[in-house]
Amino acid sequence: MILALNLNCSLDKIYTVPSLEYGGVVRAEAAYNTAGGKGLHVANICRIMGEDYVASGFLGGHTGELIKDILNEKVYKYDFQTIAGETRSCINIGTPDGKQTEVLEGGPTVTEKEVQSFLGKYKYFLEAANIVVGSGSLPKGLDKNFYGQLIEMARAREKKFLLDASGETLAKSLSYKPFMIKPNKDEIEALTGRKINSVEDAVQEAENFAKMGIELPIISLGKEGAVTCWQGQAYWVKPPIFKAVNAVGSGDSFVAGIAIGLQRGYEIKDVLRLAAACGTANVLEQESGCVDPVKVEEIMAETIVKKVV
Repeated sequence: MILALNLNCSLDKIYTVPSLEYGGVVRAEAAYNTAGGKGLHVANICRIMGEDYVASGFLGGHTGELIKDILNEKVYKYDFQTIAGETRSCINIGTPDGKQTEVLEGGPTVTEKEVQSFLGKYKYFLEAANIVVGSGSLPKGLDKNFYGQLIEMARAREKKFLLDASGETLAKSLSYKPFMIKPNKDEIEALTGRKINSVEDAVQEAENFAKMGIELPIISLGKEGAVTCWQGQAYWVKPPIFKAVNAVGSGDSFVAGIAIGLQRGYEIKDVLRLAAACGTANVLEQESGCVDPVKVEEIMAETIVKKVV
């Protein structure tokens, strides 16, 4: 089973507008309310791809109840810790030029009692889960080392922890040696202070993380695919490029593909192909964190994985 953690869920309000003028008024051509957050995107991909999973984290208030209604309508498997605070809402505004403007709320404050109750759920789920995916930001009230605590608990039970976080949260978590990380080019440059100007530069950074004890360090290069190091060998994966309908959730879909591939026992090249195909298939859908399994299979067949010497 895959345990998809979304500690700072959101109600994502997605608008499509003809143009976006600062200080102006615009009427939306389309509007969608979806259950958002990186971990819920991961869970949705697992659901669509027929993989055994459960989503967990924190939900609270009227927004939390609305998110549960959306999850129930789609028959998600979930068990969230209820909190007193109000789950956040986030806004995504898409324009015809492919640009997307996001407004992200910070989220509620989680109490120590709520944290301890969640950790009880987490211990329970770890007994059945083979892979844990920890995605996204942390709500207020959680220490920046909280993912590290979850990583250590997973490792003690010999479970793989895939971490998809950024900024200080990522930096604080590296010393705990998650099984996988997936920062993008900009995040790596901000973290290390070094520029990535080529695939070779990205491979070097991935190798540095591998030396730290991170078994599957992946660096996303956007349209240029991604690079990773696995058991002493570097790989570059590059899927075909399509015109994006909605790119939000593509990174989360990639991570879901990694989790599914590992859960199914695929060889590393096929794990990478599946991940890249899921990430690419997501851009073809209006809904964030969503794929068509048929398109995933088609894209996998066109995705290139090369060893980097």
